[in-house]
Amino acid sequence: IISGTYTYASSNTMGKGGQSVQSSSRNDIKTTKDGHWVSPYNPLDPKAPALPSKGEIKAVIPKECFERSYFHSMYFVARDTALAAGCVYIAHQTLSTDVPADLASVDALKWFLGWNTYAFWMGCILTGHWVLAHECGHGAFSPSQTFNDFWGFIMHQALLVPYFAWQYTHAKHHRRTNNTMDGESHVPNSKDEMGLKNGVERHGGYAAIHEAIGDGPFAMLQIFAHLVIGWPLYLMGLASTGRLGNDGKPLDGAVIDHYRPWSKMFPSKLRFKIALSTIGVIASWVGLYFVAQEYGALPVTLWYMGPLMWNQAWL
Repeated sequence: IISGTYTYASSNTMGKGGQSVQSSSRNDIKTTKDGHWVSPYNPLDPKAPALPSKGEIKAVIPKECFERSYFHSMYFVARDTALAAGCVYIAHQTLSTDVPADLASVDALKWFLGWNTYAFWMGCILTGHWVLAHECGHGAFSPSQTFNDFWGFIMHQALLVPYFAWQYTHAKHHRRTNNTMDGESHVPNSKDEMGLKNGVERHGGYAAIHEAIGDGPFAMLQIFAHLVIGWPLYLMGLASTGRLGNDGKPLDGAVIDHYRPWSKMFPSKLRFKIALSTIGVIASWVGLYFVAQEYGALPVTLWYMGPLMWNQAWL
């Protein structure tokens, strides 16, 4: 947080991109002619106040905020698991996996609403396990990283997440947040990737789709892309990844996925862990396949895939 009073030599100066910048008298707020706020802090100004270092910020945070507890963390695992078990029990007592004979009946409507209600709430509960595994990856779950990795692996692999692969890329995401070249996940698209030429001329990609279908349908497409297929595409290296390999060189079209131990996304020292994560995901899929062979694809979809879709949407 930077405090202090900022004054400006002129009430009408040129801001970034040649925009006219207005300075109001109220609390020295700077805005463009379009009314957009302009930060008074310019990191390139030699007279700008120095920002505190990460060490200085950490030093003023109470020590108890960094304390990690085995008991406290495992309590949340037990609590969320109990909630999941309770959700399954209620659904088992009130719903059937058999499709109603008359799809236009009230029973069919109850069936549809019942399973969607279960999927939503079970997906929310499983997001608790997902976040706990996320904390394991960050080392915030307990004082022991071995303990963290054990529980993080179990919880993430159960949700088809390659734990060690994502642990590495998510750490990189925090180190390189919003870096357009070496970032990871939610990496901003370039103008060319969006299909834009010379300002707003649209010649392909998302821009052409937007032009063709309009704002409303395009918004729906974006919602579907982000909430339904965005996470799987990211894990497969087909969306929102960085533009550099782990060696710092441009990818030149290479796909950097979360599953291949030799993917350019990972250093060679992590290959065993990446392979272990991939084997875990494959084992989970194989388990789902055999359950589907035994009980049918529809029960697996209703009990597991529906909640998983909601879980991934929350990400």
